[in-house]
Amino acid sequence: MSVRRPHLRPSRALAWLMLIIALVITAFPFYWMVRTALTPAAELVGDSGKLWPSNPTLINFQRVLGMVSREEAIAAGGTGASINFPLYTLNSIIYAGGVAVVQTLACAAAAYAFARLRFPGRDTLFLIIIGGLMIPGIFTLLPNFTLIRDLGLMNTTLGMMLPAMLMTPFSIFFLRQFFLSMPLEVEEAAMLDGLGPLERFARIAIPMNLGPIATMVLITFVGMWKDYLWPLVVGRQEHTRLLTVALGVFQQQSPNTAPDWTGLMAGSTLSVLPALLILIFLGRQLVQSLSFSGNK
Repeated sequence: MSVRRPHLRPSRALAWLMLIIALVITAFPFYWMVRTALTPAAELVGDSGKLWPSNPTLINFQRVLGMVSREEAIAAGGTGASINFPLYTLNSIIYAGGVAVVQTLACAAAAYAFARLRFPGRDTLFLIIIGGLMIPGIFTLLPNFTLIRDLGLMNTTLGMMLPAMLMTPFSIFFLRQFFLSMPLEVEEAAMLDGLGPLERFARIAIPMNLGPIATMVLITFVGMWKDYLWPLVVGRQEHTRLLTVALGVFQQQSPNTAPDWTGLMAGSTLSVLPALLILIFLGRQLVQSLSFSGNK
């Protein structure tokens, strides 16, 4: 007996088509970055329109990592410059990870206060904080720079992290919605047991919303990982330099202001890998934990 498959409705087919188009548009820059990184410099100059290099090579990665001599790097079409990836990757992990953890905890505490505590001016203060979403980040660059300079924290990891690690309006708004959806009965029972606000936050609110909190940590980590302007202004010395800033310095080392595109794309590919691996390995767990939090 043959089983007839249900026909694909036009609306569903259109939705799938739009998803595929969006996927192609999103993934194409990453594909082109990897393709350029694997292309010999001479081939890129001669015919840059190919979808895949005729002779893929890893020499661009090797010279960016400093695994070949300066002469070999120049012969391969590079500038002889390299990037200290171990140091800059460690700096980026400390910066992005530290900001993500501290900022999310601070925002979670603020979000819980706005969701569950009663105090004068609560709603007005929440609207003022949410209004911060409409303020471009560039407007706070100069005040933050002046503050960090006066504190003597220029060219330090703490100086780069401090303005971003307290809280952001989006994180507070995002987490507040999940705290509002928690059953009041659970917290009322905890209050009868003598638990105060901090204990209810630590022992009830956080465990019941680990999925959203972990999602916020991941979103913040990725956002801080690709941060460029603020680390460029505050952390210019090599011992505090991040990967994003190092890529900019690598580009500036190209002669005659002509970028070393193959080397730059190789460095960009390497810089994307840590955040990409975290998304790949934790993405499924985060979706499952969010679904579990919603069911509860």
